[in-house]
Amino acid sequence: MNLRNVAIIAHVDHGKTTLVDQLLAQSGVFRANEAHSERAMDSNDQEKERGITILAKCTSVLWHGETGDTRINIIDTPGHADFGGEVERILGMVDGCVLLVDAEEGVMPQTKFVLTKALKMGLKPILCINKVDRPHADPDKVHNAAFDLFAAIGATDEQLDFPHIYASGRAGWATMDLNQPSDNLNALFELIVKHVPEPKVVENKDKPFQILNVLIESDPFLGRLLTGRIESGKASPGMAIKALSRDGKTIEQGRITKVLAFRGLKRQPVDEAEAGDIIAIAGMSKATVADTLCALEVTEALPAQPIDPPTISMTVSVNDSPLAGREGDKVQSRVIRDRLLKEAEANVAIRVTETGGKDAFEVAGRGELQLGVLIENMRREGFELSISRPRVVYQIADNGERMEPIEDVVIDVDDEYTGVVIEKLSARKAELKDMGPSGAGKTRLTLKSPSRSLIGYQGEFLTDTRGSGVLNRVFSHYEPHKGAIEGRLKGVLVSNGDGETAAFALWNLEDRGIMFVGGGEKTYQGMIIGENARWDDLDVNPMKAKALNNIRASGKDEAVRLTPPRRPSLEQAIAYIEEDELVEVTPKSIRLRKAVLNPSFRKKRVREE
Repeated sequence: MNLRNVAIIAHVDHGKTTLVDQLLAQSGVFRANEAHSERAMDSNDQEKERGITILAKCTSVLWHGETGDTRINIIDTPGHADFGGEVERILGMVDGCVLLVDAEEGVMPQTKFVLTKALKMGLKPILCINKVDRPHADPDKVHNAAFDLFAAIGATDEQLDFPHIYASGRAGWATMDLNQPSDNLNALFELIVKHVPEPKVVENKDKPFQILNVLIESDPFLGRLLTGRIESGKASPGMAIKALSRDGKTIEQGRITKVLAFRGLKRQPVDEAEAGDIIAIAGMSKATVADTLCALEVTEALPAQPIDPPTISMTVSVNDSPLAGREGDKVQSRVIRDRLLKEAEANVAIRVTETGGKDAFEVAGRGELQLGVLIENMRREGFELSISRPRVVYQIADNGERMEPIEDVVIDVDDEYTGVVIEKLSARKAELKDMGPSGAGKTRLTLKSPSRSLIGYQGEFLTDTRGSGVLNRVFSHYEPHKGAIEGRLKGVLVSNGDGETAAFALWNLEDRGIMFVGGGEKTYQGMIIGENARWDDLDVNPMKAKALNNIRASGKDEAVRLTPPRRPSLEQAIAYIEEDELVEVTPKSIRLRKAVLNPSFRKKRVREE
């Protein structure tokens, strides 16, 4: 049987998962009467809620085409730059990729990022111009822009000779020529079979067994599952194998207990798998990502792809607030440490280091979203944590100069809001590179900005553009340090004691600023209960109840009407806090607090003249 391994790569929201849905449906993976959810590949709870792909996943379809039966292994990848580590790893498993570009939005920063990675690995992409049925779609313009991008990145002549196809992932059709409409994806299947080469490794069937481990996950019944593509030889259950680290040292020896191949959305045990097939192996307890699993006689490890370094870090520590341990059951530093190390093992883009204090850990990743997803997962598992403000990861150049990460930012915004966005970002040391219309009354801004100036900007940006702006960012390179960038302009309201908030007290405090808590909620000394309208921090008493005496009846005064509090989500809270503040995360609540709770020990914030 013919075999093809292909990855689907694109910018966020250009329709990767939806297209994979249709490919699965049209290749007969689902029975006609079988109910299947939209975006079937997004299986994780957070993926469903946020509507984004977080983990790269493999699926497989059987295609009966002109050249006979072909098994196509398809890998769906995430689009956000924060999860770029997933894309980098899996590109080593495939022999070709389908680059999706939205026919309206055109080429975006993440398109460039994933394409660079694919071309570097020598893959010959297929350009699929998706969403051609959108009202402002311009497929020809997008095709030319994609060609320019290929040329700018430095594609070879062979790679520049890429085929293109027009599609609508949602409607489930693809065609080579827009004048010849189609009602199915046959054209795309045929193009994959024709253009993507068969795995080169197929001729290594008779050599000793080797596989590079790319993904790792845990199964409650089978233990650790290691996924990768067989580079040479055959794998069968019961076979004795060993694991080699990158430098060729033996980590462990063991036996394969199960070989699982991807068949549609499910994994099925198989008796034998050959070179070129993508499989999951159970039976190894120590081997991790980028290790080589091989027959006992092999001595050299397979080369692994280098991964881009993390650019943002934050400190995750034990929750030490007065309300600690009331909602979560995993509160010890040992448990937190084990969980973070387990995450770093499976996700190569995350790095965990222990700090001087044993109760705190430095977690570095690609962006706020990636760290936010990790914290949200931990919170759902019952952890209680304290989190510091994200910081950028600096590097020191050879001449001793401090270097900071710079990002490429592309913003699509309604024409009337361009002024305020440029003004805000210029104050944050961003440089405007390009500005031009992007159709439908929108302007596209291209900027280079330091990563640290974008921490906490997303919320402000959505407010400034009335929720209509779209901001995309991707790490570009390191540059010398740009100097100080002013942070939040307003101070906070801090509780001066422990107890429960009273509606009467909050009602009197409303003139002071915006509240983050409602009435009857637990609070403690040093907890942030709202935003001050002025620049400095203010200690207030949110627990003051109304004094009753024998002249006034308790119910005679007007009922207290409180403005609903502004409850920040986890990402908003992480972006909002300053250096001297923390976010307390528990399974049920997100609280903001000062790092030093006692006001006498807190350094007074002095206004710099």
